[in-house]
Amino acid sequence: MHDRDARMTTAPPGPEARLGLRANAGQFALLVGVNGLVGGMLGQERTVLPLLARDVFGLTGFSLILSFIVAFGVSKAIANLVAGALADRHGRRPVLVAGWLLAVPVPLLLIWAPTWGWVIGANILLGVSQGLTWSTTVIMKIDLVGPARRGLAMGLNEAAGYGAVALTAIATGFIASGAGLRPAPFLLGLAFAGLGLGASVLFVRETRGHVELERDVTSAAVPWLTVARRTTIADPSLSAASQAGLVNNLNDGMAWGLLPIFYAAHGLSIVEIGVLAGAYPAVWGLAQIGTGALSDRIGRKGLIATGLLVQAVALAWIAMSASFVPWLLAAVVLGLGTAMVYPTLLAVIADVADPSWRGAAVGVYRLWRDLGFAAGAIVAGALAQAGGMPFAIGVIGALTAASGLIVLLRLRETLPTRSAGLASGALASPGR
Repeated sequence: MHDRDARMTTAPPGPEARLGLRANAGQFALLVGVNGLVGGMLGQERTVLPLLARDVFGLTGFSLILSFIVAFGVSKAIANLVAGALADRHGRRPVLVAGWLLAVPVPLLLIWAPTWGWVIGANILLGVSQGLTWSTTVIMKIDLVGPARRGLAMGLNEAAGYGAVALTAIATGFIASGAGLRPAPFLLGLAFAGLGLGASVLFVRETRGHVELERDVTSAAVPWLTVARRTTIADPSLSAASQAGLVNNLNDGMAWGLLPIFYAAHGLSIVEIGVLAGAYPAVWGLAQIGTGALSDRIGRKGLIATGLLVQAVALAWIAMSASFVPWLLAAVVLGLGTAMVYPTLLAVIADVADPSWRGAAVGVYRLWRDLGFAAGAIVAGALAQAGGMPFAIGVIGALTAASGLIVLLRLRETLPTRSAGLASGALASPGR
């Protein structure tokens, strides 16, 4: 028992440790930059890889082309789960560094891959790397800012990551149009991996000690299986957030793998496909700064439910359109909807989970969320094979709308100031 308690005990904060965005501005900004590099590693694939599957490896079946997203989504989901538990037990920084070490070979594998199996292997490695690095940057920012600015912190974190996804997707489209699909676009990923590893080893500091400044001294260690059950099904807000995250990434997995092929089938150039592939995460990334901060003021539930419904409208718009300009406008709307959802879901997890098991809860949530990549690739591939690409896009839009309705019915408001006000109002109301 003594050994187990020792493992679960958080390191005490240093004498200079304080909570708050301003008090930790230097480390917070560094972690924002590191997460931008994490996003860049993902962005190197968004435009090029679906076209590489079709034009270089000669793949024709939708399910086979999208198999790299299944490999990525499953491996990242499992890595998220492991990352949260490891971060609570051994610290955040070692997990971050390990993730970057795994990222280094990925661009080289994509450059040299002689068969599609090598690309699948590279994406398994990329998924594990993304799970470790992105999860720990999320947890570290939550550690630093404390409870008051979680929405803004998650907005800044996700803005950096998905802003980099967008810029890299656009950049690789331009590079591929002039220099070919390999190797030039993936040299960006090699640079990102080197910079991310160097910054994490040399400059990032451990944040686990900040948890002690926030945690209730009476809180006890919670078994991992209990955390998993709460986050998956038992707690209404955590479970509603988990299903919403899964569906959000289900439609993103479809957008990543199917939409470039959909656009190419209508005769768009690689540059135009790159612009469309980048516009959606660009709007998503930038708008998250505002939506994350807004959720700290008006609450989480309304933004999440509305954002999912906006995504559904955008996907229906894409399915019914057939030219660049309507697709670009729909991509902007899709990005806005996703910006309302993405950082706010993470803030819900941080609101509900006790600091003593928050890392594990983030890991479980991100397990379900990133399984959405695999689900999106499988569902989109099967639907496109059966009824065509517009049909697949429309059905996934309908699933997204249904997820928004589940949030309205099941998720309770979790913003600390608003949920406290609702609770006190309920206690004061006669007849309750």
